[in-house]
This record gives sequence, structure tokens and C-alpha cells, in this order.
Amino acid sequence: MLFGSRFTLFRLYGIAIRLDPSWVLLAILITWTLAVGFFPASHPELATVTYWLMGAVAAIGLFGSIILHEMAHAVVARRDGLEIDGITLFIFGGVAEMKAEPASPKKEFRMAIAGPIASVGVAVVCYLVALAGGLIGAGAPFTGVFAYLALINTILAVFNMVPAFPLDGGRVLRAALWAWKGSLRRATRITANIGGGFGIALIVLGLLNVLAGNFIGGIWWFLIGLFVRFAAQMSYQQVLVHKGLEGVPVKQLMNPRPIAVSPDTTLADLVEDYVYRYHFKLFPVVRDDKLVGCVRLGDIKQVSRDRWSTTKIADIMQECSPESTVSPDSNAVDLLQRMQPPKEGRVLVTRDDRLEGIISRQDLFAYLAVKSDLEAEEDGRPLAPSRGWDRLRSGEDATR
Repeated sequence: MLFGSRFTLFRLYGIAIRLDPSWVLLAILITWTLAVGFFPASHPELATVTYWLMGAVAAIGLFGSIILHEMAHAVVARRDGLEIDGITLFIFGGVAEMKAEPASPKKEFRMAIAGPIASVGVAVVCYLVALAGGLIGAGAPFTGVFAYLALINTILAVFNMVPAFPLDGGRVLRAALWAWKGSLRRATRITANIGGGFGIALIVLGLLNVLAGNFIGGIWWFLIGLFVRFAAQMSYQQVLVHKGLEGVPVKQLMNPRPIAVSPDTTLADLVEDYVYRYHFKLFPVVRDDKLVGCVRLGDIKQVSRDRWSTTKIADIMQECSPESTVSPDSNAVDLLQRMQPPKEGRVLVTRDDRLEGIISRQDLFAYLAVKSDLEAEEDGRPLAPSRGWDRLRSGEDATR
């Protein structure tokens, strides 16, 4: 998972704009860098408080620029039928979170190119505003902020067009290779390898900057390089996961003999005979083969230990949420988003209120690992190394 806890700032055209706590650090660093470095160098002899105000306003402008960049991706993707989970701002910028890959190279290209086009558009508007401000004598703080926003949006567009996945340029290249080779998987592998190489180049650039005395700049390049390399590897693995599970029904992967408990069982027996034995955090509650509820560790912890022997599961069980159940005929790939940490890693498989099985992230990735060993790409390469699946299913034990 790329993000941990996030909170929603607002919705724009029905798309949730979320903020990862790490973005606060980015906003502070940008404001500080602009206030003590960029603006004093480009506009000398202004008051210190003016530089800080310019830095804060410019950081807000960058915030808006990133949202517009990602909104362009999201709007085009949604128009082409892709479901967008939202836009999250974090320490390395922002990302429009798609629930699936584009259905064709053309849709991939349109979605990818929309962001840089939006950034170029914002840069042109900001440049014209700065130019107009200078002509009417608006003052250095006004023109300086808009000139900076014109510059940073230009840099944002250029950087994103580097043909290294998962940058926008890498997606454009992937669309071209996908159209040429006819294989999304192969196109993703090639562009992800380029992205990994680009990440290494940024890491080296960062180290060279640190050695040259530019410690802050070097650290930023180093961290961005690490992120690009990690994101490239994870993006390829996610494509493999989606392709591997596409069209596979849940009933093919589920455990048809789930561990279920009776509503008449006491909490003492539940803990001793089930929780300590199977180590799950959720158990289905069944009566006469019908699913009547769910019981979680959190429900048990609400009851004092001295009452466990006299309290039954029926007294504390909760209704199973729609997120906790799935039909056996559902597509397994649709479960990925629902089973990502910190969400529960187990989903109950039901039909007409009857419990037919249970499926976990571990089941999904065990299937993928076996499929990877049996199948290969056209060039004989395995679908993915086993460590790739291990990386994607990390967190399984914490959410069982």
C-alpha cells in the first residue's frame, strides 16, 4: 500500500480529494525553501515577512496545480469508463487512484497525456497573469508568485513526461508499446524497468548533490528516486495481479470449509477454542447453515474478561457489512481493493444468506504464485518473482 491514514478535504466533480499526512511536511518544506531561498534570490530587498507570505501563497498555488493535474487524469479516465477511487496528495505530489487499468492503449494514452496538458495550461495562464501584473504595476510579490507557479508547472509537465513508468511519460510509452506489441503485461514490464533505472539515476544524482554540499536538494532527489523505483516495481506487480485474477470466479479460490462459530458459544470458548487456535480477527456466526452475523476481536474486547464465561456470541455479534461478504460468482479481481490493508483481509462467500466459503488475501496470492510458476510470458520469462507476491500481500498477518 502506498498510503496509510488519509482524510478527505473536499469533493470536486464527485471525486474525493484526500490528504496524506506526509503532504503537510511537503507544504512546510516548500514554503520554507521559497521564503529563505528562491524569492529572496529572484526578488531582493523585500521584507522577510513578505517572503514568507509569498512562500505560503505559492505553496497553496502548487497545491491547486497538483489537484488540477490529477483531476485532468481522473476526469478523462472516468469519461473512458474507469472508476476513480479519489485523488490523494502526499509528500511526492499527488496521484489519481484508479481501481483498474485502462481497457485499451488509446484510453491509456488519453488518460496519461491529460495531466501534462493541464500543467502546461496552468503554466501558460500563470505566465500571462504575471506578465499582465507587471504591465499594470501589480508589484513584485504578485508577479513573483505567479512567475514561480508558471515555472513549477512547466517543470511538473516536463518531469512527468519522462518516459519512465509510472510517470505520465512512461504511461504514454506504455500505451505505444501496448498498441505495438499487443500485450499490456509486456509493455508494463518494459516501461517499469525504465522507471526503475530512472529511479536509480535520481538516487545517484541525489548522492552527488549531497557530496557537493547541496544536502537538502540531494536528499530530495534521493527520496524521489527511491519512490519512483518502488512505484515502478509495484505498478508492474499490480498489473500482473489484475491480469492473473481477471475472469477468475471467487468460488474457484475460496476455502469451502470456513471456520464458523455458533451464536450460542460463550466468549470464553470462542477465545480458547477459536481465537487462540486459528488466530483470526473475524469469525462468521452461523445457525442452521445460515449466516446470522460476524464477531470480531474488537467485539470481544468490549466485554470484561470476568464476563466471558457467561456472555454468548449472540449477545455481542454484529451484522456482517456488505464489504465483508461476496458472491461466489464474483470476479476475484474485484476483491483486491476491498482487501487492501488496513481493511480486513478475509471476506465471507455467501449465497442467499448461506455461508459457502471464505477467501483471504493469502488465497489470492497463493493462486497467483502457482499461476506464475506454471505460466510464462511470450519470451519465456515468469510472470513475476515470488518476492513480488510477498511484497504485495504484506500485511496479511496483521489483518487476518
